[in-house]
Amino acid sequence: MKNKMVEEKSYIGSKDEQNKQESSAGKSGLSRATEMITSLISLSHSIKVFAVKWQSIRSKLDELLSGLAAVENCDFGDNPLLSSTVQAIINTLTDSYDLARRCIDLSYSGKLLMQSDLDRISAKFNSYIKNLSEIYSAGLLTHGYAIVVSRPGIASSRDDMKFYIKDLLSRLKIGGKEMKKQALIAFNEVISEDEKYIKIAVEIRNFIVLLVEFLDSQETEIQEEAAKGASMIASFESYKNVLLGAGIIAPLIRVLECGSELGKEFAARSLQKLTENSDNAWSVSAHGGVTALLKICSNSNCGGELVSLACGVLKNLLWVQEIKRFMVEEGAISVFIKLVRSKDEVSQINSIEFLQSMAFGDELTRQLIAREGGIRALVRVLDPKSMSSSKAREMALRAIVNLCFSSTNTLNILMNYGFMDHILYFLRNGEVSDQELALKVAFRLCGTSEEAKKAMGDAGFMPELVKLLDTKSFEVREMAAEALSSMVLVPRNRKRFVQNDQNVGLLLQLLDPAEGNSGNKKFLLSTLMSLTSSNSGRKKIVNSGDGVEGASCEINHIIRQGNMLADALTNK
Repeated sequence: MKNKMVEEKSYIGSKDEQNKQESSAGKSGLSRATEMITSLISLSHSIKVFAVKWQSIRSKLDELLSGLAAVENCDFGDNPLLSSTVQAIINTLTDSYDLARRCIDLSYSGKLLMQSDLDRISAKFNSYIKNLSEIYSAGLLTHGYAIVVSRPGIASSRDDMKFYIKDLLSRLKIGGKEMKKQALIAFNEVISEDEKYIKIAVEIRNFIVLLVEFLDSQETEIQEEAAKGASMIASFESYKNVLLGAGIIAPLIRVLECGSELGKEFAARSLQKLTENSDNAWSVSAHGGVTALLKICSNSNCGGELVSLACGVLKNLLWVQEIKRFMVEEGAISVFIKLVRSKDEVSQINSIEFLQSMAFGDELTRQLIAREGGIRALVRVLDPKSMSSSKAREMALRAIVNLCFSSTNTLNILMNYGFMDHILYFLRNGEVSDQELALKVAFRLCGTSEEAKKAMGDAGFMPELVKLLDTKSFEVREMAAEALSSMVLVPRNRKRFVQNDQNVGLLLQLLDPAEGNSGNKKFLLSTLMSLTSSNSGRKKIVNSGDGVEGASCEINHIIRQGNMLADALTNK
C-alpha cells in the first residue's frame, strides 16, 4: 500500500513537472510565433506582386496577433490543442516566409501556382484564428475568469495600461456578444477618466478601426457603447484625424438613420465635434448626413437633447454655401420654424440660433424665413402668455433684431404682429434682465427709421424711457437718454413729450450738478435742445428751470440757441 502511494506521488510529481515543461515550451513557442508574425507583416510590405492577396494575409496576421495575445495566460500543460495550434502556426509561418521571399525575388514557377499557395496559407490562418477564439472562450468559461480583467490602478505604469487595452482588444476581436459589450464599457470607463488610455488605444494597431466597425453592429448595446467611445475620443482635437482616417463619418450617419435614441445622441455628438472644422462638412453631406439630421429635427418623437445635437451639426455645415443651399432645398427653414414653436426650451433655443446663423449676411434667406412665417413664430416667443423662458425670449429678440431691423419691409411685418406691445410690456413689467433686454431692443429700434420712432411714440414708449433716466445703472440711463433724444426728433413725439409738465422738469433736475447724475448729460441736453424748436417747448423749459438753480447756465445756453434757431426759421 505504501509503495502504491509512493508511486502515485511520484506520478503526480512527474505529471506536474511535465506540465511545467510543456507550459514553458508553449510560452516559448507563443513568443516565437508572435515575433515571426510581426516580421512577416513587415516583410510583406516589400512585395509588389499579388498585392490584394498579401493585403488579405496581413489582415489575418493582425487577427492572429490578437488571438495569440488573448491566450498568452492560458495553461499550455492543460491544453494540448493550444500547443498544437501554436506549433502549426509556426510551421505555416515558415512556409509563408518562403512564399514571401519568392514573391519579392519573382522566383516563383507560375502565377496560378503561387496564387493557389497564397490561398492555401490564408485558409490555414483563418482556421488558426477560429481555433484560438474557441480556446480563449472555453478557457474563460472553464476557469470562471471575469468578463474584463482588473483595471490598472491610478499609479499604474504605462506598460500595465497598455497590457489592459491590449486585453480589451483581444476580447473585442474574439469574444462573444456579452464579452464585447463589457469590454467596450470598460474601455469607455477608463478613457473618460484618463486621456492616456486614448493615446495608447490609438497607438495599438487596428483598435480604433475595430471601434468604428462596431458602429455597424446589429447589437444595440454594442453599437451604443461604440458610439459613446467615439464621441469621447472626438472631444480631443489631437485624435479627430485618427477617427476620420478610420472612416468614421459614414458609420456615424448610419447610426443616425437606424440606431437607438441613445446611439443617435452619441453619433450626433461625435459629428458635432468632427464638423467644427468645415473641411469635414463635405464628407457628412456626401454620405447623406444633412438629410438624416433634418429628419431628426422634424421628428416630434425625438428628444430635445438629440434635436439640439442635430442642430449643432447642421449649424457647423452652414458655412459651406453649397450645403446651405441644399438644406434650403430640403426644407430646413420650415423644419426650424416649426421647432421655434416647440414647447421644449432646448429645441426652441437651438432652432432660433440656427435660423440666425442661416440668415447671417444672406438677404434672400432672410426673405424666405419671413415668407414662411419665421417672424411671426419669433414674435410669439415674446408673447408674455407663451410661457417661454427668459433665455428663449432673449434669443428670439436677438434673432428679430438681426433678421428684421435692416429691412423696411420686414420691419413693417414685425410691427403688424404686435412686436411693439410685447417690448413695451417687458419694459414696464418685466424682471430686471427682461427690462434691460427690452430697452436694448427699443434703443436699436429707434435707429431704424422715423416711422419706427413714430410708432414707438404712439405706443407709449416715452414715459417708460423717462422713468429709466434716474436708475442706478449707468448703461440703462445712457440707453434710455439716447433713445429719448432720438425719439423727440420726430415733431409729434416732441409735442406729446412737452404736454407732460413733469417730463421737462425731470430732465432739468437730472442736469443739476447737485444731483450727481451726469453720466447721460450729453443726451439729456440733446433732448432739451430738440424741445426748443417750438415755442411751447421753450416756455416749458423756462418755467421748469426757475426751480433748478444749478442748471441755470445750461438752460440759458439752450434757450439762447433755441431762440436763434426760431429766428432763423422765421427769417427763412
